[in-house]
Amino acid sequence: MPRRLTLALVLAALALLAVALWFYLRRPPKTTEDRLVLEPARFADLPGWREDALAEALPAFLKSCAKVASLPEDGSLGIAGTAGDWQPVCTAAARVPAGDSAAARAFFEEQLRPMAVTNGGEETGLFTGYYEALLNGSRKRHGRYTVPLYVRPPELVMVDLGRFRDELAGQRIAGKVEEGHLLPYPERREIVAGALAGRDLELVWVDSPVDAFFLEIQGSGRVRLDDGTEMRLGYAAQNGHPYFAIGRDLVERGALTRAEVSMQSIRKWLEEHPVEAPEVMAKNRSYFFFQELSGDGPLGAQGVALTPGRSLAVDRKFLPLGVPVWLAGSAPAAREGAPERPLNRLLVAQDTGGAIRGPVRGDVFWGHGPEAAAVAGRMKHDGRLWVLLPKAPPAS
Repeated sequence: MPRRLTLALVLAALALLAVALWFYLRRPPKTTEDRLVLEPARFADLPGWREDALAEALPAFLKSCAKVASLPEDGSLGIAGTAGDWQPVCTAAARVPAGDSAAARAFFEEQLRPMAVTNGGEETGLFTGYYEALLNGSRKRHGRYTVPLYVRPPELVMVDLGRFRDELAGQRIAGKVEEGHLLPYPERREIVAGALAGRDLELVWVDSPVDAFFLEIQGSGRVRLDDGTEMRLGYAAQNGHPYFAIGRDLVERGALTRAEVSMQSIRKWLEEHPVEAPEVMAKNRSYFFFQELSGDGPLGAQGVALTPGRSLAVDRKFLPLGVPVWLAGSAPAAREGAPERPLNRLLVAQDTGGAIRGPVRGDVFWGHGPEAAAVAGRMKHDGRLWVLLPKAPPAS
């Protein structure tokens, strides 16, 4: 074979190898599918179980009990059995003296059994925090109040796929119906550009697109109105597009390091880069719609008022709402720079969120005010999770 032809074949082979290697390196990393695994445990296995002020968690649990009581007895709660399985538990809970942590501990130990939650055997997962945001606004557009927060559009259809297929429990889609077909709803970029303008869907006008963006991430908040009053807002619907954490985009841009990413650092960057900020926020195509709330709040996905420090947002695909869970982890101090603190406590699964994915994953609700914002914004810690289930075997 001529030497020139041999060299050409070698070069061609090397080129093909380079192309194959390029495609291999660009493949998305292989991920293991999330898989809930429950293992029997003892209360002695729960770090800090004897030290937690369990009486503080009981009111949150009783709120969930009231919601479960409205379900038919055979209503499924997934891994937690049926609503009927929880009736005797909730009846006993109502008899525990308020403020008595010893009595509350005795109740939980008598009525429930802890099950360690793992993701296919992986014990630890990510736990973050959220809070009730505070914005400035007006019921009418004027002056600096130019950013609208919308109510749920009447044509928006939200579909709980678990009602159609058991294997799709906890998964939802949303869209609008046109000519008998469910089509995607406008994404954030389109809505911000005015896709809903002129339809009288504005609930309130606020003075900051960044504040509006973070209100959606938190899911609830309060608006201090220009007439001196205050209104409370809660989640009403979502446009069906997937949530995207813009901190990831800022890391890829080199604007922040992974270690620097927090609510505070992201907010600071957006406020200091008003020209680039709209494009970055548009990366998150998900968009929330709100409703005005009265009475206690904010409301979680279970439809009950959340309790600061005792309500947890979970992935409904794996954990049902209303069940008590034990979290063993840590949380940042309210004062930046102070040492983080242990977070071993009983919470109740009462909410969910677009970024909450996986069996060992949660978002702790911290309440309202600067301290809640400081803790929630910096919380990004590993932790372990146990779910407390009725001792009686769940109905099959």
